[in-house]
Amino acid sequence: MPMGTRSTRPPQPTLEMVAADAGVSRATVSRVVNGSPKVRPEVVESVNAAIDRLNYVPNRAARSLASHQTQSVALVVPEDMTKFFGDPYFAAVVQGITNRLDESDYTLNLLVASSDPRHKTMRYLRSGNVDGALVISHHTGDDFVANLESTMPVVFGGRPTNHSGENNYFVDVDNIAGAISGVQHLIDLGRRRIGTITGPVDMPAGIDRLTGFHQALSQAGLEVAAIEHGDFTAAGAAAATRRLLANTPDIDALFVASDLMAVGTMGVLAEQGRMVPGDIAVVSFDDSPAATSGPISLTTVSQPSKEMGFTMADLLLRLLADDESVPHHNIMPTRLILRDSA
Repeated sequence: MPMGTRSTRPPQPTLEMVAADAGVSRATVSRVVNGSPKVRPEVVESVNAAIDRLNYVPNRAARSLASHQTQSVALVVPEDMTKFFGDPYFAAVVQGITNRLDESDYTLNLLVASSDPRHKTMRYLRSGNVDGALVISHHTGDDFVANLESTMPVVFGGRPTNHSGENNYFVDVDNIAGAISGVQHLIDLGRRRIGTITGPVDMPAGIDRLTGFHQALSQAGLEVAAIEHGDFTAAGAAAATRRLLANTPDIDALFVASDLMAVGTMGVLAEQGRMVPGDIAVVSFDDSPAATSGPISLTTVSQPSKEMGFTMADLLLRLLADDESVPHHNIMPTRLILRDSA
């Protein structure tokens, strides 16, 4: 290149250039870039086409300074790291969340907050690093999660247990109805000595699935054969199953509160020579990949975990866009999937 000359680069595409190309206002382009639900689908398509043609990249830093927003949201999981990465339920929910955020300009920060560093998590969240939060797998004692709502928009995965006011935003399934359908199936098979391995009873899902178990047996006029508490892990369920069989050897059916726990239960039943479903019929909950991972596929109550994550993220984006029509309580249906275990 001769001395005294400069390379000339094409100008960096701007929001105004995208607006001109798409034939819309600058404000409309901004709403599309920020994932606002208030833009008509055909306009969104037109703006996105202009963005692609011009190779427009939003200036996140400039927009953050101007709007006091980070364009980031947090997924807060008050859970042990091993449990989080070992449970397929979480993988499905996170996939749904990222699928929705991929349609917006927001990025996701994952904060797996076990019991020790929770004060660090709160400090991070309250320091303006994110615009809102999604919370899953919360327990009754997780008061720090409840306090988030005073500082930013929050959407819970599962009904909050600490504060059940009308102002909470959450996405859940009808865990009680789902458990009733699973236990009723065991009753319809002619099983009368029915026990359960529960989830943690300091979590909404564990509480509600145990409630459904009790209601189904009560409606059928049957006594509860046995209850042992699990922790939504295979190892915890295996230990609970051993205790249950030792105390109630004549049991003929089990409702296990998650597929992952049922994997542990099925292993113990095989060890002890109990045939499934001949000796003991088993119904679980989730319809995750764990339900079909073993030699005997599990009859299970299916919940739309991926769709739950997608809906959680969508509600949060709408809150961040000041959409006043966001529903507070969002309950999704379950359905029973019949396989080989019952």
